[in-house]
Amino acid sequence: MTECLFCKMIAGEIQPDTVYETDDVLAFRDINPQAPTHVLVIPKRHIATINDIGTEDTELIGKLYLAAARVARDAGFAEEGYRAVMNCNGRAGQTVFHLHLHVLGGRDMNWPPG
Repeated sequence: MTECLFCKMIAGEIQPDTVYETDDVLAFRDINPQAPTHVLVIPKRHIATINDIGTEDTELIGKLYLAAARVARDAGFAEEGYRAVMNCNGRAGQTVFHLHLHVLGGRDMNWPPG
């Protein structure tokens, strides 16, 4: 995936503002934050959308959510609350087609979200 922005980050071609990393997951600050803390959590293996997740990805998707909880704890808002959301395809607002989980916190969240 030589043209994928997030794959370039994983490869070290672009340096994100990393807040957490494991062998399988990278978490970094969003360049266009929608909350006081807005972190993107991505798998290091390219998966374009939620629709492309397979049963073989079950453990990896769990690791994304474990990383999101860690980001929220480290940021200090895990107990008061935060939002963790994935968009799927353009109509839902997905602009980078590499699966990513938005972790938003540090302010009250409205419902419905959009």
